Amino acid sequence: MAVIGRPREFDREAALAAAMLVFWRKGFAATSMNDLCDAMGIRSPSLYAAFGSKEALYLEAIQHYVKTVGPSIWDKLAATSARDGVEKMLLAATEILPETGPIPAGCMAVLGGVGDEWPAAIADVVKEVRLEMLGNLQSRLKTAVTEGELSAATNVDRLSRFYLSVFQGMALQARDGATSTELKGVAASAMLAWPGEGKPQDS
Repeated sequence: MAVIGRPREFDREAALAAAMLVFWRKGFAATSMNDLCDAMGIRSPSLYAAFGSKEALYLEAIQHYVKTVGPSIWDKLAATSARDGVEKMLLAATEILPETGPIPAGCMAVLGGVGDEWPAAIADVVKEVRLEMLGNLQSRLKTAVTEGELSAATNVDRLSRFYLSVFQGMALQARDGATSTELKGVAASAMLAWPGEGKPQDS
């Protein structure tokens, strides 16, 4: 008599990672349930049972992105000096943002949630992720002011928004095909805007 093997256990984390890549590459609206089921290796009833809905799955996927991809860029801010931290953050982005094998180009959080077709819940969560990026920069630069690396007159909010804008622009350029080398040029130019870089500048 044939022995029936135990069914393969559902790997929720692996399925979530696969869904993240699909959403990252195609966006929420353009991703179909068939796309997700094919990538995750499950059928739609299993998808709904595990994640509830396409919208709920996306919300988990963006949080998975924040936890697994985000630190490889944003943890660089913890360098000894704020200047080195910002530079290392941008240089890490030049390696991560271009498409590499199965990894899509760009930043899922930068690219997501800005169109009218996005459910409000998704748009709100992705906005929070982008604001957290800004908060990371603001916190690091405030510390630099406290420690005397940056002048007390430095406009921390303005400088933080500038470097976040550089990162966001790099993410969009990467999606349009910019290479790591091209993005390194952007990063190098951005660092010339650091207060006191090369010659005295207004804070």
